[in-house]
Amino acid sequence: MAAPAKKAFPLRLDPALFAALERAAASDLRSVNGEVEFLLREALARRGIKVAASEPARRGRPPKEIDDGS
Repeated sequence: MAAPAKKAFPLRLDPALFAALERAAASDLRSVNGEVEFLLREALARRGIKVAASEPARRGRPPKEIDDGS
């Protein structure tokens, strides 16, 4: 099963800000996109805005379908 769909949108950033995001993401072992999501969730939490928890992505192989012989 595929990961839950995410909303995609264009985002224009100052090159210096993007470079800082790249450094922060690398130090946290995240992608730049993951770092932006993390920072946005952190900022919203500090403002008291609750974000519903997303269903975690499923990892590994899908379960085998059992053939019951019907």
